[in-house]
Amino acid sequence: MSPLEQSLIAFTLAAALLTVTPGLDTALVLRTAAAEGARRAFAAALGICLGCLAWGALAAVGLGMLLEASELAYRILKWAGAAYLLYLGARMILVARDGSGPEGATPRRASWFLRGLLTNLLNPKVGAFYVSFLPQFVPAKANVPATTLLLAAIHAGLGLLWFLLLIGATRPLARVLRNPRLVRGLDRLTGGVLVFFGLKLAFSRQ
Repeated sequence: MSPLEQSLIAFTLAAALLTVTPGLDTALVLRTAAAEGARRAFAAALGICLGCLAWGALAAVGLGMLLEASELAYRILKWAGAAYLLYLGARMILVARDGSGPEGATPRRASWFLRGLLTNLLNPKVGAFYVSFLPQFVPAKANVPATTLLLAAIHAGLGLLWFLLLIGATRPLARVLRNPRLVRGLDRLTGGVLVFFGLKLAFSRQ
């Protein structure tokens, strides 16, 4: 087995463990699947995974190093991401739905795709994580940009697979999960999670 193959196996195992660890992305997809259906949840999942892939591409070409080298760039992106998460969270808490409105009252799939994408693109910690984590699995003499992008693609693929499993798990309970009171509770719970991560990002150190 070549050094590259060994690195890919080791990274896949590590990335799989990180993927199934509960966090903001999991909460967003689960809430969307439970309250708004599989299609919108899948759109959010695609946005999240594309955001990860974009950070991987930036890390591959070296732009992600800017976040570690420039405190100003890191802070600008950090505050933008924190503000976005706080906005989404506060909106979900204050304008919790009851699940009984018309179809047009809920965000379209494109909107959920954009939300999933921005939650990662505006989070500098994702970029810093990729810059510091992915190089550990790039073997000596390997093509660094290509290998880094491949690792990011593996991580994004594992994330999409995990989200599909989560979405599928909510389908048997779809009717129960769309109870008006439960929908409002899910909105507020997810909003609280978004606010928590927004505050955590805002007050975190580089």
